[in-house]
Amino acid sequence: MPAQLEKVLYTANAHTTGGREGASRSDDGRLDIKLSSPGTAGTGTNPEQLFAAGYSACFIGAMKAVAGMQKIALPADLHIDASVDLGKVGMGYGIAARLNVSLPGMERAAAQALVDAAHQVCPYSNATRGNIDVTITLL
Repeated sequence: MPAQLEKVLYTANAHTTGGREGASRSDDGRLDIKLSSPGTAGTGTNPEQLFAAGYSACFIGAMKAVAGMQKIALPADLHIDASVDLGKVGMGYGIAARLNVSLPGMERAAAQALVDAAHQVCPYSNATRGNIDVTITLL
């Protein structure tokens, strides 16, 4: 059974038309993008790119939250290179995600413990756990 939210902290709203060859706009106007299918000559982004950006940004937020609770200083130049694969699954389609996490200058065991804890806290990790293949690698 899915975990129920105890309290809603934020709700994102988007209006999308045209599917993968369309456009999407948030209700506050901060997001207003053209969409294109992956691998086409279109000028827009695609849902897999948006998912890669969202997951990696959220995961950095989770690392910052864990580091704050544990009073750990994070390197200013930390970053994540995220990849989201789109492929066939039986008669349908599925995705897989890879996060390559860079925490330069951190002791490796402490960095791995931070990544592991962030993976338990991150909403994207919790949403995808058991649903898609997710690989998180500490570089």
